[in-house]
Amino acid sequence: MAPPKPVPEHTIDRTPEYDKFIEDLRAFHEKRGTSFDPEPKMGNMNVDLLKLFNFIVENGGYDKVSDEKLMWRKMCEGLGLMRHNAPADAYTLKQIFYKQLAAYEIKTVHKKDPPPPEILEFTTAKGGSLLSRTMENFTAKGNKADKDESGDDGTPSRERRPEETPGSGRASRGLREAPAPRVIFHPDTNSSRQTRHASGQQPPPTSNSTPSHPQNQQSSLPPSQSNTPVPAHSQFHPHPLPQPNRGGASHMFNPPAPDMSSPSVGSYQPPPVQQLQLRIVDTPTSNPELFAKKRRLLRQPGPSATANMAALIRSAVPPGSLEGPNIYERCLLALRSGLRAEQAFGLNHLVKISYERGDKYKFSQFMGLAEGLTEFALEVGSLFYDVKWTVSNDPELDDGSIGELDGTNGSSDILERIAQLKRKDVQDSFQSAEFTDHLTLITEAVLTIRNMVMLQENAWFLSDYPTMKDLLCILLHLPDLDVVVELKHFALDIAEQITPFLVLDSDDPLYQTLLAQLNSTDRGTILTSLRAIGRISMSHPTETNKLSDVPPSVLQNLMDWLLLNDDELMDACLDFLYQYTAVVSNLDNLIQNTKLEHLVTQLVRLLSHGAKRGSKEIVLSEASVVFDPPTEQVVPIPKDLLERLIQMEEPERCYAWLRCFFEEDAESQITQISIWQAYNTAFLESLKRINRGMINAADFIRNISTVYQTAGAQIVRDQGPTGEVQKFIIRGIRPRPFPINPEGRPYFRCLWSRSPSAYSRCGSWHLSTETMWEHILTDHLGEARSTEDHKFKNKESLYVCSWEGCTKYRQPTQLHLNQLMLHVKTHLKTEEALNCNNNNNNALTTAAAAAPPHQNGDVPPSPGATRRLKRVIRPAKTIVLTYEETAHVRDERNPNALPQAAGIPLSATLILRNIARNIVKTEAEEKLLKQQQQHANGAGADMGGWNERLFRPVMQRLWEVFIENRLLAPYLSTLFQLLEWS
Repeated sequence: MAPPKPVPEHTIDRTPEYDKFIEDLRAFHEKRGTSFDPEPKMGNMNVDLLKLFNFIVENGGYDKVSDEKLMWRKMCEGLGLMRHNAPADAYTLKQIFYKQLAAYEIKTVHKKDPPPPEILEFTTAKGGSLLSRTMENFTAKGNKADKDESGDDGTPSRERRPEETPGSGRASRGLREAPAPRVIFHPDTNSSRQTRHASGQQPPPTSNSTPSHPQNQQSSLPPSQSNTPVPAHSQFHPHPLPQPNRGGASHMFNPPAPDMSSPSVGSYQPPPVQQLQLRIVDTPTSNPELFAKKRRLLRQPGPSATANMAALIRSAVPPGSLEGPNIYERCLLALRSGLRAEQAFGLNHLVKISYERGDKYKFSQFMGLAEGLTEFALEVGSLFYDVKWTVSNDPELDDGSIGELDGTNGSSDILERIAQLKRKDVQDSFQSAEFTDHLTLITEAVLTIRNMVMLQENAWFLSDYPTMKDLLCILLHLPDLDVVVELKHFALDIAEQITPFLVLDSDDPLYQTLLAQLNSTDRGTILTSLRAIGRISMSHPTETNKLSDVPPSVLQNLMDWLLLNDDELMDACLDFLYQYTAVVSNLDNLIQNTKLEHLVTQLVRLLSHGAKRGSKEIVLSEASVVFDPPTEQVVPIPKDLLERLIQMEEPERCYAWLRCFFEEDAESQITQISIWQAYNTAFLESLKRINRGMINAADFIRNISTVYQTAGAQIVRDQGPTGEVQKFIIRGIRPRPFPINPEGRPYFRCLWSRSPSAYSRCGSWHLSTETMWEHILTDHLGEARSTEDHKFKNKESLYVCSWEGCTKYRQPTQLHLNQLMLHVKTHLKTEEALNCNNNNNNALTTAAAAAPPHQNGDVPPSPGATRRLKRVIRPAKTIVLTYEETAHVRDERNPNALPQAAGIPLSATLILRNIARNIVKTEAEEKLLKQQQQHANGAGADMGGWNERLFRPVMQRLWEVFIENRLLAPYLSTLFQLLEWS
């Protein structure tokens, strides 16, 4: 048997078909008034509603799947949603389909009208038969369906028989019940003739008659004559109940023999009598005091009677007997009940819920919550004014009352109405308890709205509710009392969250109200108002907030606040001014009512707000070690190196010679004739002897740039005794103080003087101390190797050390040859070490630094050798740059990108750019140019406009910031382009 095909893990395929299905389903739920979750969860997995819908429809639909036992488990397995608990997974999947897709299936697949949400989405997924469910039949069977659910997958159970298993005390769940035991029929042998008993009662049964079980006779007896078991605590009457006249027994009936009866029948015993659980019920007879108290409470007028009655009913109903709505619905119903105690309960919990569950608590899921909170908050008007604000949603029924608000379009004259109100005598120092309690509840209602609008979806919901704008205007125009400060701050917070979704004209009451708050002395009020105004129309890409008709006092306040040492306030003011200066007409208003020159000066000052000044040293050229003074003399070529280079062909020979005798030095130069003559001197005679040619001068000069890319031929002009002289040079290289072989190993020179009395070096170059040692023995001391063992004899004679700078054996001294050559080795090691260190660009100040430890009393070399190899350190060329660092941010998506300007300096730069761009388009610019032309007597001289007047005094500072602040430089460059005269 093949193994079952594995089911892939359930994932959501976000295809265009899926997106269209979700949008159609969302629109269906919005029209139906039910909540919709596009991606419901089963544990840690999100369910693809399109896959679920298609799979269930393919299997016959919700009703058919629910009718079959354990079918929802198979659906989970087929969709790849089965986890560890199969019954729970099956019921969860059924619940998801029931809430999200059942009504949609009825509408789209079966082409019928689905049942109303009250009997579908608003109930549990227990039960089935959705296609035939109506308000009447579901109400009649709904409770039974809820209680009779069986099976682990939530499918509806079959109908139970009312009989219970004898002695069990409960109905069996899911198990097949045993049939009722058969009772052998015993006929009544009494005479069918009417007796003389007037009462109609039969005499007691005889001993040979077997009574039947009352349960079996219950269906055939009238209710008044059924032999029902009597509770143990009730009074028992020993006389039997009258039996109906059955017409007598047949005389031909013979009872069966005992061996023909069933053993189970003979052993049957009737079940014991079950005691019924009774509860005392209050009736007017049993508890007359309670009912008298109810009648007295109903006679009392006012809402207190209703509240007392509700409390009395709650106390009379035993706990757990009634299941009310959840806490969310409970709070909403309490808020709209009109009962002050219930409203206090609901608002107290709403504040807590909105604070702790603000990300889940949405106005769209609780219809009437926004209206209830708003209408309750409008009661603040009756606390301070002689008005009762009400909301009317029917414009045709407007009675002209000052307190009636237009709930459909909003009250455009709300500010005029508020101005006409008559204020009550309310003081901060004392209030009544009723006033304080009522104001506290109103504050809680507004706080609940404030907490909920922190969720963007709730803010968008309230922005489309016109009465909310009226409420904000009412709250922000309350009297200047300490008791309403908190209430006003909550209103400003709400305005800050909903204004991004609003398009407010200059005559809008909310816009005028927010502008009026900028004349306040409360810092928190000013900050929140500026943010709320700046966010108007932020979420509308086609609409812009033009900030028209700003009062002159507000503009002056903004300029004054820029002088304060308050970053948060300055940032809010600059955001406001950035949007304000983006409109040309606003600049005309700014010029007419303020000193715009002062604003520009302050903005230029803020370009360095919070700046950190520093300096950085940039190295133009690195430090180098050179010989001083430089020379153009090229050292002679050693014999062994000459023999190697002669064997090469051109241009390899030229390349090798340049590397061995020259090094790079950007500050040095050598004439072309000198380097060419040195090359000829080294190879011309030797090449002639072997009849080989040399490279020509032009190719030789070109090859120099091939070897050293920094070197190049140049022509310089110099003033000589006879006038200007041209010199052809090679810049960028200099002769080496000692040659190196092609492998980079340096040579060192023999400094043995040929005559002790005269300064005449030997000057021969050697690559190792061994060859130099043998050179001194043979060429300078005249020693020869023995023919026998090819060694030098260690004879004793008068020897002199003629090494340059040596003072130890300046006079002839009786020595063995071995002693003298050990001394000479110290000179050779020192010279070799010195050349190697120089070749590695290590500047040495003394030759002793590279010398080995002194042995046998040898003294260090003389200072003459040090002066000969002395090098000069050429310092690095540097430049010091001064810079400013202001606020900046990095792109979170690209952490390696350069930082970008941000904060107050960037805002100030953008405002300056707005002014320079738009002020030339204003009427004030045209007026100023006309005045200047008239002042110039009509000569047509252009004296410059407002840009000249505003930016000329600060131009020097702008250039300084441009040079020192690299983050603001790109923005300032666009400003300079707008200021063409700069």
